Amino acid sequence: MSLTHRQIHRDVAYFYVGLILAFSFSGIILNHRQSWYPTEYAYESEEVTLKIPKGELTEEQVRNLVAPFQLEYESHRLRGNSLRVDFTGNSIMELDTKTGEGVLEARRTVPFLGHTIKLHKSTDTAWIWYSDIFGAAMILIAITGMMIPMGKNGFNKRGWKLMLAGLIFPLLFLFIL
Repeated sequence: MSLTHRQIHRDVAYFYVGLILAFSFSGIILNHRQSWYPTEYAYESEEVTLKIPKGELTEEQVRNLVAPFQLEYESHRLRGNSLRVDFTGNSIMELDTKTGEGVLEARRTVPFLGHTIKLHKSTDTAWIWYSDIFGAAMILIAITGMMIPMGKNGFNKRGWKLMLAGLIFPLLFLFIL
């Protein structure tokens, strides 16, 4: 039995529908990450006031500053008057270095949305291979979709016009904008 383009298109699309949805959601989220990035949400928040030493803060000073909170220090960064301290286990503290006021937040990954972003950004070798196979499958889905005979509304009639319009926008953004 030989497979038709319609059958190949259908079966490959069925197999990858979960990943298509996950990558679609995470792609939209990553496009808007400057204004909305729901990988984590604060489930516990506490206002804090600390006496921050004047001058350049060393790592040892920051560790001593946050030691009373009994959280495992991971790293910190200072930008202007803002000090952010990251702790192991998704807790962060953000402080104003002039006033010493800030907030300590315990965070969790947003179910589904946060996890799809992890898939999108993963550097695991096995995942990269799977994603590459998925990319090839998406090419196959696109090509077999164009080959499905659709009568008066098929690829030869109006499909090529829609495909051309769909190619113009990415090319404009890639080379002009």
